[in-house]
Amino acid sequence: MTSGALRRVETELPSLPEALRRVGEVILDDPAEAARSTIITLAERAGSSPATVTRFCRAFGFSGYAELRVALATEMGRAAQAGWGAGVGHEIGPDDPIESAIQVMAQEDARILQDTAAQLDPAIVTEVAEAIVAARRVLLVGVSTSANVASMLEGRLRRIGIPVWSTGDPHVALADAALLAEGDVAVGISHRGRTREVMETLVEASGHGATAVAVTSSARSPLADLADLVLTTASWEPAFRLGGLTAVHSQLLVLDAVFVAVAQRTYERTNEAFHLTINAVESHRVERG
Repeated sequence: MTSGALRRVETELPSLPEALRRVGEVILDDPAEAARSTIITLAERAGSSPATVTRFCRAFGFSGYAELRVALATEMGRAAQAGWGAGVGHEIGPDDPIESAIQVMAQEDARILQDTAAQLDPAIVTEVAEAIVAARRVLLVGVSTSANVASMLEGRLRRIGIPVWSTGDPHVALADAALLAEGDVAVGISHRGRTREVMETLVEASGHGATAVAVTSSARSPLADLADLVLTTASWEPAFRLGGLTAVHSQLLVLDAVFVAVAQRTYERTNEAFHLTINAVESHRVERG
């Protein structure tokens, strides 16, 4: 992970043990200074030890502090070049002009997408896509906003002939999961990875031999722990924009990558399906006047 490090630290900070959380807080407080500091200096600022800093690095997939420093320096440079500033985000105040708020929103959404793409593992995307192509049944489940995201992916996969269902109803989800079998796929979508209904559905699906996939912003979440394959998203929660809403952009990017990988592996069938479905709905399109 050479990009999106600050987003992941910010997202997962509350779930870290206290000693690791202090290290994360020091890094988030001044990422540029952390990128310049030695491991001893950072440990002193966090009131911890170099060993604790090393454990923090490994918790986020880095081999050690040197690799984390490189990632932070890279991210700071990218942020400066894009005009994002050194911080991890800008808050919108109640008195900000709407023009300014829109600009901040556009910059933050663009950054979320960039961070998501940077941390997305192509090998996992490929594995998920291949499992979906081979599956007899694919179940997509989410609650609230994530249910809408699941429904959008269902529509795209169904249109190219994938046997897929989505639901936001926990009872329906559990019933559908009970009908899955070995070789089938269940995809659970949850921003924080702590939605009980989604977790229960993955447990039920796994119990019948299905491959469990988690789409979440936290690789350390309970949902991720239950999954065979995990696709992580980047997100943050600024004022007036709750995480469930800002997470949609990154969730859609991840699932769109899965869709494209599926379409690549079913190229001839997908092209034919596109042709047939476009013709089927063409009569409902209004011609330009």
